[in-house]
Amino acid sequence: MGTEKWITPFLKQCFVTAGVSLNMAGSGLVVGFTTALLQQLKSPGSIIPIDDTSGSWIAAIPGISLVFGNFIAPTTMSRYGRKSANLITIVPLMVGWAAIYFATNITVLLLARFLQGLCMGMCTSLASVLLGEYTSPKNRGVFLMTISVSIAMAVMSVHCLGSYFSWQTTALVCGCISFVDLFIVIYSPESPSWLAEKGKYDACKQSFRWLRGDQEEEELRRIIEASIHLREAKAEMRKTKSVIKKFRNKVDDFKTTVKKKEFLKPIIIMIHIYILGQWSGINMLVAYPIDLFKKMVGKDCNIPLLVLTLDVHRIIANTTALYVIQKVKRRTILGVTVCINILALLASAAYSYSKENGYMPADEFSIGISIVHIHMFAVATGSLPLCFIIAGEIFPLEYRSLAGGISVLFYSTNLFVTIKTVPLLLSTIDLYGTYILYASLMVYSLVVVWYLLPETKDRTLQDIEDEFRGRPLSPEELKSVQLLASLRAYTTDRRCSNPVVV
Repeated sequence: MGTEKWITPFLKQCFVTAGVSLNMAGSGLVVGFTTALLQQLKSPGSIIPIDDTSGSWIAAIPGISLVFGNFIAPTTMSRYGRKSANLITIVPLMVGWAAIYFATNITVLLLARFLQGLCMGMCTSLASVLLGEYTSPKNRGVFLMTISVSIAMAVMSVHCLGSYFSWQTTALVCGCISFVDLFIVIYSPESPSWLAEKGKYDACKQSFRWLRGDQEEEELRRIIEASIHLREAKAEMRKTKSVIKKFRNKVDDFKTTVKKKEFLKPIIIMIHIYILGQWSGINMLVAYPIDLFKKMVGKDCNIPLLVLTLDVHRIIANTTALYVIQKVKRRTILGVTVCINILALLASAAYSYSKENGYMPADEFSIGISIVHIHMFAVATGSLPLCFIIAGEIFPLEYRSLAGGISVLFYSTNLFVTIKTVPLLLSTIDLYGTYILYASLMVYSLVVVWYLLPETKDRTLQDIEDEFRGRPLSPEELKSVQLLASLRAYTTDRRCSNPVVV
């Protein structure tokens, strides 16, 4: 009895969050690993010699496989469950680290990084959805924020390991972290929302009460009631015998569904949220910090130490944001941090331009270091973590998997483009031109998000969904909302690749 009182629902939510966050930390390890890997491969005597072109592909190829992971994740988590999908994402990551450890040529490295990107794409689609369904509304923001904290700690860890050990040893340690995560996920429960969607109401109640206790019965009741209506709507659609008529009905309903605000607005918001996150300069700070400090500070400073202090700052900023996210509204954090981020990008551009053209002493570095840290503060407290927080809050249950997968596709695209183009942009328009481009994209995206995004702090997922819709969903309307899942099942059964489904 004493043990049951000690193991509170909050601690259980911490446990399942650890499984999700460690999986997302794998993304930080993959991106941060680039810094040490490229530096060591470019050094004399490397067993796998590379040039700038092959190095940029090693850094950016996870962004390509992210797209494949995005397409796999929605079907996997919808058909087999959130927990099973989370387990599946860990496997290619572990295989990728093992392949890197034993790699003796660039082809193996590229294949391993491709597998890791596949995992990143799947867990990016899954993590926010899973934590949104696992955790209580009052603590949801903090738990979602742990994604960014875990990624920040992973980046610092892999940078430290890469500074003192070979890239093979670093890959081995990273693989061990994924192995630990595997056991946490195995002992985590399935998502109550997914169990309700599949009609497993007893299992849903058991999972929900294990996670939340008995203080949130109203949300449990609403989840089950909505699921019952949805299953009845699907059963009604199956009564039609004609395959042609079924297909026509589904296409008609699909056309109706994609025009609905509760389907389109969250996708549009997340597309621009991901632009804010990926064009904030985070990949310059994480994947190319050495190049950044050479431009902002110079080659004579202790750059490895500067990189380490930047990683520590990111963890402190992320941890501080855990408190802020509990006290301050989402829109306020978004507006303030993104504006600071934009100003930091413009200040970096002005500073680097001044040093390049002799308007500032060559031995001056304190201002440059300060600007880089202000930039990191803005990214770590708002621009990047809000991607995961808002993604876990705004997608309606009926098409959470598909809508999340569609929006994360743009996350993948932006990640690949930003990482792949850094060497090209630095060699053509230099750091100042690159950061002016980043700032322009962020201004545009902030305007769109500010106009469309409602406040989500301390609200249930159902309340947020109702606001996008403009009112609670009536039972009659649920028939058309279920088209996406039904059409996906229909096409899968016939093994066809209808582009409308994608």
